[in-house]
Amino acid sequence: MAARAGSFLAVWVLCAATLSTGYGLNTANAVYGETIIIPCGQEIVDGLLFGKWKYEKADGTPVFVAARSDVKNKISYEDVPEYKGRLNLSENYTLFISDAKISDERRFVCMLVTEDNVFENPTVVKVFKPPSQPEIKNQPNYMETGKLNKVGECVSLESYPGGNITWYRNGKALEPVAGVISIESSNDRSATSGLHNMQSSLQYMATKDDIDAEFICTVTYYMPNGQMAIESDMAIFDIYYPTEKVTIQIHSPRKTIKEGDNITLRCIGNGNPPPQQFLYYPPGQVEGIIGSSTYAITDIQRNASGDYKCSLLNKNMIASTTVTVHYLDLFLNPSGEITKKIGDTLPVSCIASASKDVAVTWMKDHKTLIQPSFTNLQYRDSGLYECETILFEVDGLRRKETFRLTVEGNPRIKLSKKASSDGKTKTIIYEVEGFPKPEVQCTSMGNGVFLNRTKEIPVSETKFSAELIISPEENVTITCSAENRLGKEIVSLNVSAISITDRDETNGRSEDNNDNAKLIIGIVVGLLLAALVAGFIYWIYMKKSRKRAACLIQRIGESVLDSSSATKHVGKELGNTEENKKLEENNHKSEA
Repeated sequence: MAARAGSFLAVWVLCAATLSTGYGLNTANAVYGETIIIPCGQEIVDGLLFGKWKYEKADGTPVFVAARSDVKNKISYEDVPEYKGRLNLSENYTLFISDAKISDERRFVCMLVTEDNVFENPTVVKVFKPPSQPEIKNQPNYMETGKLNKVGECVSLESYPGGNITWYRNGKALEPVAGVISIESSNDRSATSGLHNMQSSLQYMATKDDIDAEFICTVTYYMPNGQMAIESDMAIFDIYYPTEKVTIQIHSPRKTIKEGDNITLRCIGNGNPPPQQFLYYPPGQVEGIIGSSTYAITDIQRNASGDYKCSLLNKNMIASTTVTVHYLDLFLNPSGEITKKIGDTLPVSCIASASKDVAVTWMKDHKTLIQPSFTNLQYRDSGLYECETILFEVDGLRRKETFRLTVEGNPRIKLSKKASSDGKTKTIIYEVEGFPKPEVQCTSMGNGVFLNRTKEIPVSETKFSAELIISPEENVTITCSAENRLGKEIVSLNVSAISITDRDETNGRSEDNNDNAKLIIGIVVGLLLAALVAGFIYWIYMKKSRKRAACLIQRIGESVLDSSSATKHVGKELGNTEENKKLEENNHKSEA
């Protein structure tokens, strides 16, 4: 008996989780399709003969399903079709019913019979089945604002007992509101299975706040361990709403627009779906041009600047924007190849016209000029002139115009001479200036022989020099001519024989040094002669009469003036006085 009691206690503890008492009755909870465990609920007493299990029909009629003889230790099961093969009775009289069904939800009674008494303990069986996950069916593609929209139908199947469906928006339960939220629910029970099928439909008036709103439905149901809930998958709907505002945008390849660019105007309505057609109004145009959401302008010009507008086809909600087309023009006068004569004046104008204030910069031969001057033109003014302006507000917008100035002039030639250090040769130096470059020819006067010259040395772009090296045995006159298409200049220079040193010659020195030396010597000699004459006059005055002194002073003064003039005069073209006297002496000798 103690062993039976221990076994019964173990089974009872095992089944305690599914056994409860309500209204004085024990309750056994089971999950649909699983095994129902119904403890007998009575203590196994001594003298037990047998035990039986029965259930009660709806009308109270008992139906025995299983029995066990404690004396014979034999178990028997009644021929009850709905429990055939599903029953199992343990030694402690616990009844196991496999594959729980909704029809098993009834009152079972455990009967223990002794010689003296019959003990009965009723237990009510409760069967639970969770529903399927709810599903939102018949969802619309979108919802429109301002009217009731069918969100869908939430369906959850085969629940027992029946569950309840609740709709949620962003986690908040929805309750019916007249004209705003409408919920219709149904709970149908299958006649064959006894399971419940729940369904709930939701109609909802959407607003713009429902953009990206999350809708779900939840079914709540009961299980042995309490109330449970299952959520549907989330549903998010596209919300359609009318356009309330129109905007216009400018799309261009750069931040600022310049002439020649291609731009696109985009008109946007904030409705959903956005409008696909608009009316466009270019500057000064009253009637709109029907177009899509974009309006293209190619090769835009400055006269296209102004206010651009767009609107819906019903001409409501007009948007506007200002298009500024930047431009830059540069006018240079003159241009191209310009030829002027030395000393001329060249009128030059470089004017910039732009959408914003700009400055003009000058360059000559790729070097910056502060402000060029084209008056009293000189050879140095020749070159390539560039006038440039930049509109810094627009990337890459710059203009440049050029002209090439050529300053021309008649030839100018200058002759000078110097003796070599060894006295064997004399060098005639000519410097020529003019443009176009003059052709130079030098001859020896008398014999007409053209003289060879050294390689020309450029002094500047319009000036060059060369040397003639001669060894004259007698006095000669060198004549050089410089000629270009503008004119011709001829100069001559007397050169004495190599045996004679001209006062205007230097020993290997430059012409400039020679001229300076001549000037200094002339001044010194003149001063000395003047001092000597003054002293001599004073001495004569003291010795002779005033008349004779006056005559003498007059004679000596004339002599001094002639001598001083001869000393100071440097003949660069025809020679000096001494050289002329020597030439005359040579001529007399030739005649003799």
